Amino acid sequence: MGQVVIIGGGPAGYEAALVAAQLNAEVTVVEAEGAGGACVLSDCVPSKTFIASSDVVTGYRDTDEFGVHADGLAAVSVDGAAVNARVKRLARAQSADINAKLVKAGVTFVSGTARLGADTLGHTHRIEVNPSDSNPAYSIDASTVLIATGATPRVLPTAVPDGERILTWRQVYDLPRLPEHLIVIGSGVTGAEFASAYLAMGVAVTLVSSRDRVMPHEDPDAAMAIERVFRFRGMNILNNSRAASVVRTGPGVAVTLEDGRVVEGSHALIAVGSVPNTAELGLTEYGVDVAPGGYARVDGVSRTNVPGIYAAGDCTGLLALASVAAMQGRIAMWHALGEAVAPLRLKSVAANVFTDPELAAVGVSQSDVDSGRVVARSVMLSLDGNPRAKMADIHDGFVKLFCSPASGRVLGGVVVAPRASELILPVSMAVDNHLTVDQLAHTVTIYPSLSGSIAEAARQLMHHEP
Repeated sequence: MGQVVIIGGGPAGYEAALVAAQLNAEVTVVEAEGAGGACVLSDCVPSKTFIASSDVVTGYRDTDEFGVHADGLAAVSVDGAAVNARVKRLARAQSADINAKLVKAGVTFVSGTARLGADTLGHTHRIEVNPSDSNPAYSIDASTVLIATGATPRVLPTAVPDGERILTWRQVYDLPRLPEHLIVIGSGVTGAEFASAYLAMGVAVTLVSSRDRVMPHEDPDAAMAIERVFRFRGMNILNNSRAASVVRTGPGVAVTLEDGRVVEGSHALIAVGSVPNTAELGLTEYGVDVAPGGYARVDGVSRTNVPGIYAAGDCTGLLALASVAAMQGRIAMWHALGEAVAPLRLKSVAANVFTDPELAAVGVSQSDVDSGRVVARSVMLSLDGNPRAKMADIHDGFVKLFCSPASGRVLGGVVVAPRASELILPVSMAVDNHLTVDQLAHTVTIYPSLSGSIAEAARQLMHHEP
């Protein structure tokens, strides 16, 4: 099957390696940080573990409503150092599990960096490997190469992180204690998740949002519902505000906004997007097409413009989700090694925002419908009337479904609720398998259950008039 070299050991890289090994290829993965890459060691796995601690605290909110007297949040103290230690411990454990799985599959795992070398004759690509240890650099001639190097938090020149008071989301787990007042700059998914988690832990949070609402790229009804929860719980949200600079002060930080206002806090978290890790790979010199911003251009089966060189994950700029990265990587190997494979279908990819409550969405969006790009009927059903939601004292959630006016086929949906990440699955399955609202409505659901509202929303869409 030939030699496969994968540069990057995150979800795109390690899932691709497992597929290639399963197809009897000789596989080498070169990764600088450890198995699982940044996703497992400093991004997705740590942040969701951190959020899990904040969920425990949230369990003490409004307990009197349930007849349980626990003295509320005032009786809860959060040991920031212990939370962060657990985050790091679980991340290392997950990385070790992935490493063991790769080794068991017969993959050669190299700690270090790699780049495309000089062009070679024939159908191979020379990869220059630079090990992290004292071993000398060497090269591998590979028939198939996968670029899976991920991305790094974007740094503002006027707000340079120092790891102590001005932080990227990868640095928060090194804090010895929770911040007293955290200023989160950027209200996209990452900023909203950390703002939500720290707020739940009792930290004063100011969220600087450059648009008129938080999470401007998410469903507007969902984003506004979550913003209402944030404000009700005491978050200070500065809409239509953009940070011009962040500097250290004696006791903390000062954030100067573009309109001249100054916001002071103990710490600032910079969450203004990511940049792809492609600058040091020699892509342009090798002839690989690189899009503006540094992203490797790929097609539906993860091919770059150079035969035999594929790219997957955040370095492609396609959709920055671990699930998508993993599938891009698998598809690359299936294609390269001769398996039948369909191009990546982004329309049925579900995404979740791990705020409290969570926001999950799949398929067509409200903006698709509002702009006329998609013709659809929709229904939005508040969870207020759901018996399980009443039992759990859930007030802020809803289910929204979109369907084709003619056929009733489910085109997409949005869920705002605790564990929306789990509740979105039936909607994803409906979208992926071209189910109709009739079929969804005729499915017997558990009573009482939050998922019952998905079937109820489908029932409300069952009439067939275009």
